[in-house]
Amino acid sequence: MIPETPVGAGPVGRNQVRSGAPTDTSVGASSLHVLRFLAAALRAKAVVEVGTGSGESALWLLQGMMPDGVLTSIDADAAAQRTARATLREAGVPTGRTRLIAGRAIDLMPRLTEGGYDLVSVGIATTDYPRYLELGVRLLRPGGVIVFAGVQLASPDARSALALALRDLVRAIQTDENLVPVTLPTGPGLLAVAKRA
Repeated sequence: MIPETPVGAGPVGRNQVRSGAPTDTSVGASSLHVLRFLAAALRAKAVVEVGTGSGESALWLLQGMMPDGVLTSIDADAAAQRTARATLREAGVPTGRTRLIAGRAIDLMPRLTEGGYDLVSVGIATTDYPRYLELGVRLLRPGGVIVFAGVQLASPDARSALALALRDLVRAIQTDENLVPVTLPTGPGLLAVAKRA
């Protein structure tokens, strides 16, 4: 098993405030723009983020979410979460809008409310992609979306553990009639999957 690693979100739009939070005029096609768009289109009030990183993606998700929405962000790296807390604080995000949890998401997601989330963002490269699909779909309300970043990472070595996990992920999605997928060729590649019911 390879360790989970954060997937690069791609370039940030040039129209952003000093703290890294996007402004209303930011237009672009990076992975961050897609996450913000999905949060807005879903009118998301409850979002789970796997892979907190520096907090940059959290800022973009929060920008798209409803003003009273809460983002739950999980990361095994406690140092990364300290950095993210500082990023969110500097951007002026109220503490009540985020819930940062340190630990392995694969262990923590089963404790979250089933059917209680609008959007799940998996921003790490991992051989556990199929398990994250199972856990993420369980968390989604009908019409909710799960997004996987980094789906193009496995192309150089088709026999790597990560490539095999991505193939298993795609196969699991294709065999579930309740799921509607789309691949978006932005940044490291995004795979978005909507839950019908």
